[in-house]
Amino acid sequence: MIIPYRTSIRLRHTPYANYALIAVNVFIFFLEYQTHPMTGNLEFRPWVQHFMLAGVRPQLWQFVSYAFLHGGLMHIIGNMFFLYLFGNNVNDKLGNIGYLCFYLAGAVFSGIGHIMVSGADVLGASGAVAAVTGAYLVLFPQALISVLYWFFFIGIIEVPALYFIVFKMILIDNVIIRYTPQVAYDAHLAGYAFGIAAMVVMLATGLISTSSFDLWAMIKQWNRRRQYRDAVSSGCDPFTGRSETRRIKVKEVKSPAEQQKNEKTRKLRDEISKRMLERNLSAGAALYLELMNHDSEQILPRQNLLDIANQLAGDNKHTESARAYEQFLTHYSTYEYAEQVELMLGILYCRYLNQPKQAVKYLEAAAKKLTDPGQLKMCQDELARLQN
Repeated sequence: MIIPYRTSIRLRHTPYANYALIAVNVFIFFLEYQTHPMTGNLEFRPWVQHFMLAGVRPQLWQFVSYAFLHGGLMHIIGNMFFLYLFGNNVNDKLGNIGYLCFYLAGAVFSGIGHIMVSGADVLGASGAVAAVTGAYLVLFPQALISVLYWFFFIGIIEVPALYFIVFKMILIDNVIIRYTPQVAYDAHLAGYAFGIAAMVVMLATGLISTSSFDLWAMIKQWNRRRQYRDAVSSGCDPFTGRSETRRIKVKEVKSPAEQQKNEKTRKLRDEISKRMLERNLSAGAALYLELMNHDSEQILPRQNLLDIANQLAGDNKHTESARAYEQFLTHYSTYEYAEQVELMLGILYCRYLNQPKQAVKYLEAAAKKLTDPGQLKMCQDELARLQN
């Protein structure tokens, strides 16, 4: 059993549209059922049939209305759970109106996909939720999803959204394993396809702002690398523009001391990666400090470096944590929550390191970008205290 329960992307704004969609779905679910007068069992009310998506000659309104109906308690719990898990961040990115339009479009396109492949009646928000999940895949492919698993033992692991959604949710759950009866697998796949395609198009055309970490940026980076490889393989030097082939007559040979240094660096980086995967942040932070003493030019992956900086701050190693945060901002300046790192640096320099100039520098930078009222007030209070 594998259940995702948390993502690493923090919200900037309250996702009111997603909360409203969840509330409407739950409200309608409780209106769907009545007690049979003879058997006492729960059954659909007569009007539900008119709002399901009919497999033969469907009405136009049914392409939207079917997505607000559910066939049982587990059906709605599952859909609303995944809508909450992935929809909040997508809502945050698209805005309330944009997200609502996207959600309804996802319901329509997943319904069309189901009708084209299957002739059965269908109900449920699964297709629209799949569209939202596909959008999350494009917007936040490098986000970490915390997954609870239990087989012979229970554990927690963090998996990048790109791999979890593509391999687990799309391929395994909807392509490889299609054993559960009365599950609209084709509606799910149509929803995923729509969500992924729509987000890629919107990012590529600039309808929504792109970042260095979304799928479109990853595609462009891959294309630049491909062009570079093609240029080099054809004999062109991409830096000088020369196309003639040059022979390298002297091969650089590293000294034993340099080889030893590189080997130690590699081992330290490998050990840090292992500890971070184990979520042993204290050991990872200690190894990071050893790595910095050995070679201060080394840069860790973004999330590892941020986690280690936070751990150092929590361990009251203020100088070391400030250095790690500054290294993070230098090399990951496009991080979508960089203002929170700047706020942390400002607080460190103000409260613990007694460097008011550095504190003002980072606090002023953070104040221009912070949107959370509590964080903004904290930043302004620190600046006011420094200026008195």
